[in-house]
Amino acid sequence: MAKYFDVHPDNPQQRSIHQIVDLLRQDGLIAYPTDSCFALGCRMGNKDGLDRIRAIRHLDDRHHFTLMCHDFAQLGQFVQINNSLFRAVKASTPGPYTFILPATKEVPRRLLHPKKKTVGVRITSHVTAQAILAELGEPLVSSTLLLPGEAEPMIHGWEIKEALDHSVDAVVDSGECGTEPTTVIDLSDGVPEILRVGAGDPSLFE
Repeated sequence: MAKYFDVHPDNPQQRSIHQIVDLLRQDGLIAYPTDSCFALGCRMGNKDGLDRIRAIRHLDDRHHFTLMCHDFAQLGQFVQINNSLFRAVKASTPGPYTFILPATKEVPRRLLHPKKKTVGVRITSHVTAQAILAELGEPLVSSTLLLPGEAEPMIHGWEIKEALDHSVDAVVDSGECGTEPTTVIDLSDGVPEILRVGAGDPSLFE
């Protein structure tokens, strides 16, 4: 059964954050809130966690996983970004955007798009997610918590626990966080291509 953490949305309890991060370090898989909607997350080295995300969401090997980063300095360790794109990405983070960029050698191969060698990256403004990332000290491999056949993500922690009680190790409930996933922008060729319009304003990249 999944552990259930009821975390204050403005002042996350440090004890809960410690427990969530300990679970992640033991190769746990969590459902956690972001500034767009709930996501599934695990550590980069957690192969079993990745397989479980694929199974929950019925994903194939062409799916772009996202590295949820704490800040821009951390993001820069895992993707290559040229100077002309740097300013636009910096101006729109933190926020509800996911950027597809060429990965550095710091990213495990199993996280990369098999042909393009790219990975998704984003920085969330959600207070609880930021607290988890700060304590963990590395990105969370993440994917929007959208179940197969569903049109919209779930927005209630208790609902997620009910649905995924035996599929995840913890549910982090920090209040409702919206139903609209991120706007996804492919920057891998140096020219912005909007792959999905979501919570972030796409006009910044048109």
